[in-house]
Amino acid sequence: MMKSKHKRQANGVAVKLAELGLAAPQVIAHRLARMALAGPTLSTRDRKEFAGMVSEKQAAVAQAWMGMFSEGVRSQQQFALSLLTGATPRQHAARVESAASRIASAGLAPLHRKAVANARRLARTKLR
Repeated sequence: MMKSKHKRQANGVAVKLAELGLAAPQVIAHRLARMALAGPTLSTRDRKEFAGMVSEKQAAVAQAWMGMFSEGVRSQQQFALSLLTGATPRQHAARVESAASRIASAGLAPLHRKAVANARRLARTKLR
């Protein structure tokens, strides 16, 4: 039996959330340890890493909001068009449910991508 597109989307969101839930604490722990070891005088490497923490989060959140906004607009357009085609209430409900999953996925993707990439990179980086 083949999984529906909605089930695959929901599973994808759940997997990304789980990976984000594992990656974020690893990144936080590494960076906090690095801050503690750095002391009051930061090396060039530490300054670059700590400054990057702020800008990367701002960029990822902006990308997440834009992704959710774009997907929301696209979903509203599809829903409005479906009203003109005479779709059944069940079909409308399925479209709304699918849209919610796509919007969540669009918002989660940039955050997931950055956190997982940071976890991989920092796992290979020495604290000092």
